[in-house]
Amino acid sequence: MTLALIGLILGGVPAWAQGTGSDVGSQLLSFLDSLANLIGTGLAKLINLVLPGSVAPELVKPLGYLGLLTLPLLLFGLLEAARRVIWLVVGIGWILMLARILLQAFHGKG
Repeated sequence: MTLALIGLILGGVPAWAQGTGSDVGSQLLSFLDSLANLIGTGLAKLINLVLPGSVAPELVKPLGYLGLLTLPLLLFGLLEAARRVIWLVVGIGWILMLARILLQAFHGKG
């Protein structure tokens, strides 16, 4: 406790405690904007590979935000598909297990 108090007196407020809530929100929005710009640039390059001509520079950021919004949708879609596959595998497993138990019950241990 004393050491922490001396550190505060000599060093001031630590870096993690200096930011306010609005700074964190601003940093988060800045990060999302940078991520959207990066995704938009990548998508524009992919589109330019497929289609003749080039994507207008003013469409890069909106394209990035659409890509950023699409990522969670794809993730949830993959999770839904994986859930269906898992249920299918579990259902087939129960059917096979029940068949094995019934075969053992009616044909002996053989």
